[in-house]
Amino acid sequence: MSGFITILTALVAFSLSAATGLWLIPLLRRIHFGQISKSVGPTWHKKKEGTPLMGGFLFIIGSVTAAVAGFFALRLFGGNSSPYPVSDIATTRLFMGLLMSLAFGMIGFMDDYVKVVKKNSMGISERERTIMEVLIAGAYLVGMYIAGDTSTIVPIPFFGQLDMGLLYYPFAVIVIYGAINAVNITDGIDGLCGSVSFVAAIGFMLVSALLMSPEMELLATALAGGCLGFLLWNFHPAKIFMGDTGSLFLGGMLVSLAFGLSQPVLLLFMGITFVLETISDILQIGFYKLTHKRIFKMAPIHHHFEMCGWSETKIVLVFSTVAVIGSMLGVLSVMNL
Repeated sequence: MSGFITILTALVAFSLSAATGLWLIPLLRRIHFGQISKSVGPTWHKKKEGTPLMGGFLFIIGSVTAAVAGFFALRLFGGNSSPYPVSDIATTRLFMGLLMSLAFGMIGFMDDYVKVVKKNSMGISERERTIMEVLIAGAYLVGMYIAGDTSTIVPIPFFGQLDMGLLYYPFAVIVIYGAINAVNITDGIDGLCGSVSFVAAIGFMLVSALLMSPEMELLATALAGGCLGFLLWNFHPAKIFMGDTGSLFLGGMLVSLAFGLSQPVLLLFMGITFVLETISDILQIGFYKLTHKRIFKMAPIHHHFEMCGWSETKIVLVFSTVAVIGSMLGVLSVMNL
């Protein structure tokens, strides 16, 4: 029965996400809620100006609805037929993770609103975003602690476990903040962020099965289905962009899966593409400040390959392949813990 519920969760997430595009895209076009091109981006991105923004609502609606419905179906019908019993702490992790993801998505919505309505392509200030993101990360950790999730042990893939004690909490805030912004940085070309997030969700789904966590398996399945439904509208040429509404929500979901499985370090594997994108951005900025020269033609690195003449489709394919390799290593690392 649990396997059937998992499949049904994926189908619901995919169907809702894809179907939402049928009415949301025309609505956003009617109210002129479209992309505002940044002056620092590739010049050919100007032709994308006006493409509907806030497409993240497609997979937010699909994945959240499917995850909640799947959870209650597991509670009602999983019963003794499920080899993995539903636990209270795992339930808390699922719903706290969803709330955190939605809160990050709300910050993204505010950012998109400022870009479109206020005609400010840079969105809300970096300082305001940072404060809100850190507060949300802290609230998530406090909520989990109050609920009884007090472990400060961090599994280190291929090496063992490390008890970080009180250092766990600042470490966790840094990981959460870094992860959601890494996903946000990766959202720059058609289909890229959605494809890489889909691969990461599949990786977490496999790890959840290995660790016998049906709640996180449902969450990962719902996210994968939602991303796939969104990609029907977002593959090149994109008919809608996820915006910060979507990318920050995706980051929150991936973080929720990693911490929900007590495997935060897995983000380095499942999110290897996000990590590389962020490193390229940091290197570019740091090197330029020191030398006034650039390492890449443009950062983050997906723009570098664009400047080198790669098509958006090729970049998505190559970066997704890297994500698959990273996810496979992540699954293997769990198998060897």
